[in-house]
Amino acid sequence: MNLHEYQAKELLKKYNVPVQEGYACSSVQEAEEAYRKIKTDTGSKFAVIKAQIHAGGRGKGAIKETGINGVKVAKSLEEVEEFAKGILGGTLVTVQTGPAGKVVNKIFVAQDMYYDGPSERQEFYLSILLDRSKGQNVIMYSTEGGMSIEDVAHETPEKIFKEWVHPSGRLLGFQARKIAFNLGLTGAAFKNCVKFVTNLYDAYVGLDCSMLEINPLFKAADDKIIAVDCKMNLDDNAMMRHADLASLRDVTEEDPTEVEAGKYNLNFVKLDGNVGCMVNGAGLAMATMDMIKLSGGEPANFLDVGGTANAQTVEAGFKIIMKDPAVKAILINIFGGIVRCDRVAAGVIEAYKNLGNITIPIIVRLQGTNAEEAKKLIDESGLKVESAILLSEAADLVKKAVA
Repeated sequence: MNLHEYQAKELLKKYNVPVQEGYACSSVQEAEEAYRKIKTDTGSKFAVIKAQIHAGGRGKGAIKETGINGVKVAKSLEEVEEFAKGILGGTLVTVQTGPAGKVVNKIFVAQDMYYDGPSERQEFYLSILLDRSKGQNVIMYSTEGGMSIEDVAHETPEKIFKEWVHPSGRLLGFQARKIAFNLGLTGAAFKNCVKFVTNLYDAYVGLDCSMLEINPLFKAADDKIIAVDCKMNLDDNAMMRHADLASLRDVTEEDPTEVEAGKYNLNFVKLDGNVGCMVNGAGLAMATMDMIKLSGGEPANFLDVGGTANAQTVEAGFKIIMKDPAVKAILINIFGGIVRCDRVAAGVIEAYKNLGNITIPIIVRLQGTNAEEAKKLIDESGLKVESAILLSEAADLVKKAVA
C-alpha cells in the first residue's frame, strides 16, 4: 500500500524521525490558512506547495491544465492562492505517471527548510528496502540527494553506498555512524544523522514497510537532519498487524479495475495486450502469459483467481476483464489441484449465463482433477466456449482467436 508524503511523515514522527512540518490541504482556503500558521510558527514568509500523488518526479512534472510544476515555493499569501488554484484538481504529469498523469486531490503546504544558519546546507539521498539476493534489508544512501537516484547510479555509481542489516536484528551503532561518516558529516550534524538513521530503520521495521525513501535527506543550516520528502510503501501481507493504517489507503490513486478485483480477493494487474487471462496460481499465470505471446497475442492482464475458484470469482473475473475494450479473446487456464476442474467448469457456465451477451471468443483449458468431466460439461453446455486439455491446444485456439 502506497502512502502520500503527508501521511508517511505523520507516521515517521511517531518514531521520533524529524520531518519537514506542514499541513495537508484539499482547498485553496485550507492552503491559505496553513500558510498563515507556518508564517506565525516559523517567522518565515516562504512556504513549499507540494502536489500529493503516488508518483515521483513531482518537482519536474507539470499540471496539464495550467503548466504549473508539482512543487512550488510560495513567497506570499497571493502566491499560495495562485499555486493552490493551479495545482488542486489538475492532472500532474511526471516521468513516473506517464502521459495520462494523476489528478491532484490534495496539496501539502510545508515549512521552508532553507533558513539561514552557521553551517552549509546539504541534500542527501537515503532509502531502505529488501535486498532479495542477500535476504537482508539494505540501506542505500548517497551524497547526491534531491535528484533521481537512477541518474546517480548511471553517471556516478561510486557515490552510492549500501549498508546491509539482518532482518532479525536492529541497525547497529557502528553502522549508523558509518553512514553519517560516508555522508561527510561531522559534529552535531554527525550525531543528529546517527539518531535519524537509527530511528528511521526502526520505523521501516515497525511499520512493515516494503520501501522507505527519503529524498532529499536534508542537513539544515543549524545542523538538523530532516526528512524533507518521504516515499513510503507498506507491505500488504503485513496489514493484518496494522489495522489502524488501513484507513490511509487512497483508492483514487489506484487502477479502478485493480481495486474492484481486490474486493473479490482476485490478484489482478492491468496490462496493454489483447488477450484476457484468468488463471489459478501465479506461476501458471506467468506461463500462460508467455504462451499467449508465443501464439502471437499479447496478455491484457494478470489475473490469479487463487486455489478456491468458484462461480462468483469466475464471474467477477469475467466482468473485470471485459471492461477492457482492447480484449479480443479470453483464455481461462485452470489446473485442478486444490480445486476440481468440473467445479470450475460449472462456474464458467454459470457466469457465462449470468453475464448474458458475450461476443468475444472464450477458450477454457482445464487440466488436473476431473479435467475430462469438465471438458464434457463445457462441450455440452451449448455455449460459445471452446475447451482444451493440452496447453498446445489452447495456444492454437488463442492464435486463431486473435487472428
